[in-house]
Amino acid sequence: MPSAIRSHSQSPIRRFRTRITKFTNCRLLKNGSLVKEDLWIGADSGKILDGQDVFFHRQTAPDQVIDLGGRILSPGFIDVQLNGAFGFNFSIEPENSATYVKELTRIKKSLVETGVTSFLPTTTSQRPETYHKVLRFLGPSGAQRNANDGAESLGAHCEGPFINPCRNGIHSASVLRAPANGLEDLIACYGQDAFDQHTSPIKLVTLAPELPGSLATIAELKKRNIITSIGHSAATYEEAKDAVESGASMITHLFNAMSPLHHRNPGMFGLLGQASVPGSQKPFFGIIADGIHLHSSVVNIAWNAHPDGFILVTDAMPLVGMPDGVYDWTNGDRLVKNGHILTLEGSDKLAGSSITLIECVNNFLKWSGTSFAQALGTVTSTPSRMLGLENCKGTLEPDADADLVVLEDAIDANGSPKLQVEQVWKFGQCLFDASSHSE
Repeated sequence: MPSAIRSHSQSPIRRFRTRITKFTNCRLLKNGSLVKEDLWIGADSGKILDGQDVFFHRQTAPDQVIDLGGRILSPGFIDVQLNGAFGFNFSIEPENSATYVKELTRIKKSLVETGVTSFLPTTTSQRPETYHKVLRFLGPSGAQRNANDGAESLGAHCEGPFINPCRNGIHSASVLRAPANGLEDLIACYGQDAFDQHTSPIKLVTLAPELPGSLATIAELKKRNIITSIGHSAATYEEAKDAVESGASMITHLFNAMSPLHHRNPGMFGLLGQASVPGSQKPFFGIIADGIHLHSSVVNIAWNAHPDGFILVTDAMPLVGMPDGVYDWTNGDRLVKNGHILTLEGSDKLAGSSITLIECVNNFLKWSGTSFAQALGTVTSTPSRMLGLENCKGTLEPDADADLVVLEDAIDANGSPKLQVEQVWKFGQCLFDASSHSE
């Protein structure tokens, strides 16, 4: 039985307002390994501190020392594809701004309990007027560095509507289009404000590279520091390769909603088989490890093909945390929830997932035999590199944001390794403690 997490104050003068915290007796996730080190964080800065500098040079003692009893201390989880959760859909037009913001804040606070401290709120294919109304709420939310807001949006992920109707999944075919006029069509769809150089809410766009105008669009997005992910596509290997050479750096939910691997036409998956040569880069890719979208052996094939690009995503729908039943979706469609399985009503089409990111991590641990450190890297350091945020997210190095997850490692009833979220910290403040919730 692991010891309880213990905390004590170092400074009676500041005991009512803890500003510097030192974690000790813990295993830190660093450089792909778990290392036994202390970690110092500051609530004023919301950053990870250099303990040597704080203690020896500034001669400052921590206000609080937390003994983690040998637990794992990981960077906060990052989910780069989340369509909604706990009954709220990011793609639904708000009745009014106040209602949308209230619901969005509720979701951010709930996500923290699953270990997620940062995410990309994802919109599915919609009419232009919907994007014009919702995207302004979904942009990066960390500027104020208010820990009490909960999980932080790193910017919107627009999944569609520039995708192939032949690989649309549950995206309504009636709203799909091709970017034939390049960025001009994206501006018309998402709105002029979505491409403001300083305040764009968009971080990532998923499109099908074989559509007319896609390659030119990818190049234009890269100039504006917007990441392109290729997906919902019937692209050949050659078309997918052209997209990467034009600037695409991600594949949306690999294997799902795309042409299957064939020995004479490997499609998008073939990008992972490229030789690593100077000047070339294999793309990152999302994997939905819910046991429904992909067979466990397929997950392992992808991991072994390109572990440095492997990112676990939930592709979670608003039905996460909701009871089984039939629910309204968008564009007049409805979804059926049966356990973790979501389908479009009247069909067998999978409709995203209803799984949390920590459950994806545990499934991957069970299937792959990877280490805790490797599995955690798929939801921390790897997505942060894909997003170009490796200096502030997904790392425990000094000056990075103090977004942390305390994890208990155990063995489940079937003898498989398992991680459990014990505490979650955002910008140096504890927002969730499982022990207090269980009392």
